[in-house]
Amino acid sequence: MALPAPPPPSRVFAELVPTQVPIPASTGRSGPSAPPGREVHVSGSAELSAGPDRARVSLRLGSRKEVAGAARSSVARRLEYIAQSARQRGVPEENMTVTEDFSRVENTYQMEAEVCIIFSDFGKMQNVCNLLIEKLGTSVTISPPHFYHTPEAVDTLRRQVCVAAVGNTRRKAQEVCRLFGQSLGKPLLIREEETKEWGGHVDTHLSNSPDSLTLQDRIQNATAYASCRVFAVFEIKGKENRRNKLL
Repeated sequence: MALPAPPPPSRVFAELVPTQVPIPASTGRSGPSAPPGREVHVSGSAELSAGPDRARVSLRLGSRKEVAGAARSSVARRLEYIAQSARQRGVPEENMTVTEDFSRVENTYQMEAEVCIIFSDFGKMQNVCNLLIEKLGTSVTISPPHFYHTPEAVDTLRRQVCVAAVGNTRRKAQEVCRLFGQSLGKPLLIREEETKEWGGHVDTHLSNSPDSLTLQDRIQNATAYASCRVFAVFEIKGKENRRNKLL
C-alpha cells in the first residue's frame, strides 16, 4: 500500500525569536550585560506626478515681394507686433528667439522668419496665441504648444517621491511596532531600492493624429510620473508608555 504524501511545508510570514543574551567573558565587573538591540525591517513606496512647467510655441511668417526691402519690411512689422504683444503680457525678452531667412526665388525676394516663445504661464500663452490669431490671421502660422519639464522640475519630482517613500516606510514601521505594543526608535538604515520614471499618455482611440490633440491631452502627454521603493531598518526602543497613552 502506498504511503500518504507528506503535507506541504508551512509558509512562515512572521516569526518571533526570543532574544539570545550571550554570556560575556569575565571582566571583573559585576552587573547584567545589556541585551542586543531589536530592529524592525520594512519597505515602503510612493508614486507622484508633476505636470509640465514650460511650453514652447513656434510662430512662422513670411513674405514674397518683387522688391527686397518690401519683403523685409512686411515681416519686420509683424515680428515687432508679436514681440510687443508677448512683452505686454509678461513674457521676458530672453524667452523669445527669432530666426530669419532671406532668399531669392525666381524674380522675387522671399523673407521668412520663425519666432519661438517659451511660456511658464500657460494662461498667458493662450492669451498671446489667441490675440495673434485674431490680429494677424493667416499671415502667421502658430504651431501647437510643446510642453516639457525643466531639469529643476524633474529633480524636484525625484526628491519629493523619495521623501514620500521614506515617510510611508516610517509610518508602516510605527504601525507594526504599535501593533505589538512597542515604541519605534531611530532609523539605522535607509536604502533606496528602486526608482522608476515614465511619461503620461493619451488613449490612441481618442485621436487619429497629433494635431487633433486638445490642450489638456498635450499636458497629460507631457506629465511626468515617478515611483520610489525604499527599504529601512529602525530600532525598537521597547514597550510603549501606557501611562502617556492614557494621558
